[in-house]
Order: sequence, then structure tokens, then C-alpha cells
Amino acid sequence: MNTPLLPCVEVQTAVSPVASVIWLHGLGADGHDFEPIVPALDLPPALPLRFVFPHAPVRPVALNAGMRMRAWFDIYGLTPDSRLDEQGIRESSAEIARLVARENEYGVPPQRVVLAGFSQGGAVALHTGLCAAQPPAAMMGLSTFLPLSESLTAEYRPDAGDMPVFMAHGKRDEVVPYQWGEKSMSYLKSMGYEVEWHTYTAGHGVGPEEIRDIRAWLMTVLLAG
Repeated sequence: MNTPLLPCVEVQTAVSPVASVIWLHGLGADGHDFEPIVPALDLPPALPLRFVFPHAPVRPVALNAGMRMRAWFDIYGLTPDSRLDEQGIRESSAEIARLVARENEYGVPPQRVVLAGFSQGGAVALHTGLCAAQPPAAMMGLSTFLPLSESLTAEYRPDAGDMPVFMAHGKRDEVVPYQWGEKSMSYLKSMGYEVEWHTYTAGHGVGPEEIRDIRAWLMTVLLAG
């Protein structure tokens, strides 16, 4: 019996999409959280896309006293030395890889799939893209960090260094420290990845200026392809 895919919210900007964006929400949210960003991006008819917003599984989160909520992995703390839930990250990464495979079945090859995510979802998106057997078109991490970079370096694909990466972070982020995002950006650059890095005088969220930057980047990445 086939294991069902994660439930998703799916939005097409036009018929016959030429590329897909799989976008992961943050802790405690769901796939509807970023659904409004599709009209906000105001993409041109020349770039018909399918946006896929999966719902993370519901699981207990240690940081929140074991409360059950949608989460891509467990969180034990918010300090640099806090233990990371490697198993949860790997499991969610495998689920996202299955969604990529489904897009391939729909006729969208890996090189036309963008992996994106916010906060916890961004961490899984980056990890999935870096470890993929076939690199995606590009990766986008918003208000996030790259998990397991020290222990999983051997799994990352430096041969995919020409894959565009968009990272953005608010300097007043009260959830994922700005320094975590900056360190992750520097790490990716040291591996040879082309990272477009944006900073904002904002907290943990995505504002209008960031949406404009995302729009410009998506058009550059996908129209060029």
C-alpha cells in the first residue's frame, strides 16, 4: 500500500504551469499560511506557476511543553548549542522529496522546481535541496537557518553550486536570530553556492519589501530557465 503524500494547498497562477514552487510554512502554522502570497507576488502571465503549500505533520514540540502542533521537526531549544531533531528533519525532507517526485510526474522536472520555506520550513527546504539526488531549480530560505551543516556536510552536493539560493532575514527577528541566518548564508557561500542575501529592519515575518524581492528573484530564476 502506498504511503499517502502530505496534504497540500495548491494554487496555480495560470493553466499549464511551467514550474512549481513547494513552499513550507513555519512552526504551528499550516499550508494556508502563505497562500495569500501568490496574488501578492503578482507574477506575469508569461510565468505560470503551481504553488504547493504542504501541511506539516502534527507532533508534540518539546520547546512548547510537548504541545501538539504542526511542525516539520521537534525543537528542544533556541540556543546555538541546542540539540537538533535530526530524525525529524530527515523524515520531513523525505516527505518533501516525494512531493518533488509528484511534480515530476505532473511533467515538471526537478530543474523547474523551487524549494522554499519560512522559519522551520525554510530549514527543511534548504536541507532537502542540498541533499537531493537531482538538485532543484533553486532554493529559498526566509527567516531561517541551515540545519545539521556540520554533521551532514558529506551529503550536500557541492557539484550543484550553481543552483541559485535566496535567503532573507529580519535584523530584529525575535524567533530565529539574525546571526543564525547570516552564518548559514556564509556557510553556503563557502561551499560555492550563489546566495542572494537580503536583510530587513523587521522581525520574524515577511513584509512587502521582501515580497517584492522574492518576486524579482523568482522571475530571474524561472524565466531564465
